[in-house]
Amino acid sequence: MTLDQYRSLADRLLEPFVGWAARVGLTPNAVSALAFALASAAGVSYVLAGGESLWYLVGAVLVGFNGALDLLDGALARRLETASRAGDLLDHVLDRYADIVLVVGLAVGIERELLGIVAVTGVLMTSYLGTQAQAVGLDRVYGGLLGRADRLALIGLTTALAAFVEFSVLGVSLVGWLLVVLAIVGHLTALQRLSHAWDVLVPGR
Repeated sequence: MTLDQYRSLADRLLEPFVGWAARVGLTPNAVSALAFALASAAGVSYVLAGGESLWYLVGAVLVGFNGALDLLDGALARRLETASRAGDLLDHVLDRYADIVLVVGLAVGIERELLGIVAVTGVLMTSYLGTQAQAVGLDRVYGGLLGRADRLALIGLTTALAAFVEFSVLGVSLVGWLLVVLAIVGHLTALQRLSHAWDVLVPGR
């Protein structure tokens, strides 16, 4: 994981937008819902891309906005002092649905549904292990090879490139290899988080 360590910098960059959102009356839950809507639109764009199209660029831009709003909702909640367990729950549920529609959209667009299943399970297990650690009394785990911020950046950059570059290795397109990375590294990240939590729960094993 690389990008989560820059969360404080991202919060500072978003500060003007947090102030604007507060002034116009946006709520953190509304921002979370908007972020999910943008992710859903990106997923549809990836389906429409069909393997080689500027729809990939549209999807990449939407993924970028989704990532920014994913940071904005938490910062806005802190600014308004409205952070709550209910809001945290809604944010995580919508984030997981956003992850699903993005990966499924990528897989359906290039007709690699089985690869998509492996990739989406890796993505979901990564997030599950992060929050399950908290459920058993530990801090929420964000570590590992590929956190959500890294994943969104990877999806956005790769699909933006796919809009302009034709790429195929062993009969697999650039987006196909993106799914391979999400599948393999997603499950490895989940196992990393499991190992970290296990070491804390069972010291000296």
